[in-house]
Amino acid sequence: MKKLKIAITGCMGKMGLELIKSASKNKNIEIVALTEDKVVKKNKIGNIIIKKNSVEAFKNASIIIDFTTPLCTIEVLKIAKKLKKKIVIGTTGFNSKQEKFIKNISKNIAILKAGNMSFGVNLLVYITELVSKSLDKNFLSRVLDEHHKYKKIFPSGTAIMLGEAIAKGKSKTLDKLMGKKITKKTNVFNHVRNNKKYFLPTKNKINFLSTKSGETIGNHSVIMTNKKETLNLMHEAHDRSLYSEGAIKAALWLKTKKAGLYSMRDVLKLG
Repeated sequence: MKKLKIAITGCMGKMGLELIKSASKNKNIEIVALTEDKVVKKNKIGNIIIKKNSVEAFKNASIIIDFTTPLCTIEVLKIAKKLKKKIVIGTTGFNSKQEKFIKNISKNIAILKAGNMSFGVNLLVYITELVSKSLDKNFLSRVLDEHHKYKKIFPSGTAIMLGEAIAKGKSKTLDKLMGKKITKKTNVFNHVRNNKKYFLPTKNKINFLSTKSGETIGNHSVIMTNKKETLNLMHEAHDRSLYSEGAIKAALWLKTKKAGLYSMRDVLKLG
């Protein structure tokens, strides 16, 4: 198999460094470019010089893998469109205007976008939709979202994916069902999981509770409750590499695809 040539943006960030590790271990991948939007002390990783996002930086790559910030991702997408390069996006926190821009760009290039690259999480999203569709309106839903203390965006992209799955199961949009969004610095997960009455949604809205705790990689729960029983769908991440390995697999899958907007559901062949 001919090696897939990739570029990794935000190469000095947590995910950037994980992507470099995972890509370096994969015999079907060759890293040809590393970029960073901020000034860094280290100007080289291995034999690759760290560059700014540009046509020059990405010209030799077939696919760009981007886990950065919404503004940076939009910049990278403009360059990718100009060069006709495919792109895997793991960035979260886009506003509606940026989401529309990504959708429009996908008419010209192949884009795979996911709020979480973990196969387990994406399977959880799929199951959440099926369960939500099966339950009647007496079941109220909430999403629990726990990350490390450095996490900036809440609810996280994963929590939003789960909320969208609940809404889709009810044939509605998340905008219509969005309830309270609460962020706490202390870990109240165990309390919430064990107390059905705590943080209950009202009027069939979906509430989100996010917490920041130490070095937690990512824990997520979807809790659906009525007065008689509770369903708890959970995923706990134990190693950050599961996200980077998922992104690498997504890139290998995307390399043969035509222009369009894809998700991890397509990679996993879920309905």
